[in-house]
Amino acid sequence: MTDSTTPLKIDTDRTTMYVNGAWRPSHGQDRMHEINPATEEVIGFTPDGDAEDIDAAVQAARAALREWAGLTPVQRSAFLVAMADRLDQRADQAARLVTSENGVPLATSAAMVESASGVLRYYASLAETFPFEEARGTTVVRQEPIGVAGLILPWNGPLNLAYMKIAPALLAGCTTVLKPAPETSLSTAFIADAAEAAALPAGVINIVTGGREAGAALVTHAGVDKIAFTGSTAAGRAIAAQCGQAMKPGTFELGGKSASILLDDADLDVFLAQIIDVSLAGSGQSCKLSTRILVASDRYDEVCDALRNTLSPLVVGDPFDPATDFGPLAIERQRDRVEQYIRSGLEQGAKLLMGGGRPTHLPKGYYVEPTVFVGVENWMRIAQEEIFGPVLAVIPFDSDDDAVTLANDSAYGLGGAVYTTDTERGTNIARRVQTGTIGINGYRIDPLAPFGGYKQSGLGRELGPEGLAAYLQNKSIYHAVP
Repeated sequence: MTDSTTPLKIDTDRTTMYVNGAWRPSHGQDRMHEINPATEEVIGFTPDGDAEDIDAAVQAARAALREWAGLTPVQRSAFLVAMADRLDQRADQAARLVTSENGVPLATSAAMVESASGVLRYYASLAETFPFEEARGTTVVRQEPIGVAGLILPWNGPLNLAYMKIAPALLAGCTTVLKPAPETSLSTAFIADAAEAAALPAGVINIVTGGREAGAALVTHAGVDKIAFTGSTAAGRAIAAQCGQAMKPGTFELGGKSASILLDDADLDVFLAQIIDVSLAGSGQSCKLSTRILVASDRYDEVCDALRNTLSPLVVGDPFDPATDFGPLAIERQRDRVEQYIRSGLEQGAKLLMGGGRPTHLPKGYYVEPTVFVGVENWMRIAQEEIFGPVLAVIPFDSDDDAVTLANDSAYGLGGAVYTTDTERGTNIARRVQTGTIGINGYRIDPLAPFGGYKQSGLGRELGPEGLAAYLQNKSIYHAVP
């Protein structure tokens, strides 16, 4: 166990997996490399785990399950608090590593780490209030842990999105096997460190780094009782099909193409002050972002001018520089994907209001300028498909009904926002938008409430009591009446 007052020593040339409470040599002999997207330099190596690595981790999780599930929720919650304490102690170092891995500005990665700690504490707080067992008439209804949970993690939020799964799974009494994204595997050292600092029983958290082989082995392993996945809709659909074949429950937090609706009475200053957080956070690499901007027709020109005036002065650059607003995209192939969508927008007839290229002052790094399209029709690819980059489409509407129709004309339904000075009007519109989450005059995820999507944005919910229920199964114990 490392001392909390000294930085965690990160093994950047890793050949081990965290299994059964210790770092153990990987069976898979291939290596994966991580690249700093701002510099294009290699920052470390991790093992490319195989099916035998996954099997070892699952066996460790199964061996630990009886003891862990046998603790009371209050006993388990104490471990969650201890993990949060350790993560808080490592927060600065963890944020710096996340920024090196995926290029988000340091302030953003710091907020992600803070969110991870907060989620642990939130689920710990449910230990005494959640109805793990209750009487309904003469029947006792129990909520019991599903068992071993396989957690497949994305690269855009390697710690905060991980703990959105880890925290409820552990409180529920499940044991876990984590498969992080190859691009952000080094930062999982902070998850193992928190587990060790909290004296979490061996096997409750296991971490296997790897690519598709490791992920496929985890999904199909007979010893895994549930899968929780965050990633693309295409990958989620394939994994869900495999889970369905095995009658294995799953939670899938997938893609989005959300809309911010600016009604004719919207306070434009409120919207512009939030534009990065609501629509462009992490250079647009977040599924919940509102990348379609639906604007009342009589304010369209005003909003377009305001967007250009607000976004043009913002800084694209070194994510460790406090002055930076937009860092690089996380992966070279993601930059290529975004550039393909920009070309598609132009080919289909949309016009660039601003951006559309690579910053000329940044010869290295996977950078793309913040890009705003006007003259967009809702059928265009840039309005229908998830780009996962700093690209906005501004689309006019003529009435409240028209705005709702446009917002719902999407295969996705994850986030969204309505801007208006009439809260009742905005709330009524929000009720009609087919989406799992939506904000009024802003958008911010509330850990107390369920997060997830409609349609192709996923199945199931994370956060809130609903996120805990996703790792539990119901048992009814009937008492015969004489």
